[in-house]
Amino acid sequence: MSFPGKVGAVIPAAGSGKRFGEKKQFKELGRRPLLYTTIRPFLECDLIADLAIVVPEEDVEQISREIQSIAGSTAVSVVPGESIRQNSVKNGIFSLSDDCNIICIHDCARPLVTEELITETIHGCEKNDGCIVAEPATDTVKIVKDGMIAETLDREHIWLAQTPQSFNRDILMKALNNAEENNIVATDESALVEMIGGKIKIIEGPPENIKITNRQDWKTLEVGIID
Repeated sequence: MSFPGKVGAVIPAAGSGKRFGEKKQFKELGRRPLLYTTIRPFLECDLIADLAIVVPEEDVEQISREIQSIAGSTAVSVVPGESIRQNSVKNGIFSLSDDCNIICIHDCARPLVTEELITETIHGCEKNDGCIVAEPATDTVKIVKDGMIAETLDREHIWLAQTPQSFNRDILMKALNNAEENNIVATDESALVEMIGGKIKIIEGPPENIKITNRQDWKTLEVGIID
């Protein structure tokens, strides 16, 4: 199934690692840094023409050299990130070809992403402003204020956002510019697109598409990858 247009991908990997204790994007998973495990499906995906990897400024030169040995036919750029994720994403988009009209964004800390998930979100943009991967909530969700339950939400309508998240470039840039102009900071790009009225499709993602946020997550990942 072909897609009309060119697709670029952005991998935000500019975190300082303060919560984790080190830059987890460069921590070895098996025999390779986490970053390289994460980007492999993007390099192998036929729909991805350009890939931007956003890393801490001090790591740009080294990662640029290392990436070229595995890039293959995909055009890869390595650019410096910023302290706020959405600004790092914007830097990544600016490094992609101007004719990339679909942008796919994926957390570096989700190394178990598949080509199938990437492809599904890209095709989800054909009739929508964007398409993201998410998982239906299985636990009961509570809203808490001042240490007390204020409300219990109906979990049938609660989904937990993951990545990849793909968007039509024009509306994504409008959303990022709107956030910058109005000092809005969000935890994912979907929220920013929603704020300007974007229509975003959800596809169900697998539970194993986990995000590595702490040491226990890493141990769980190591067991699954190495064993």
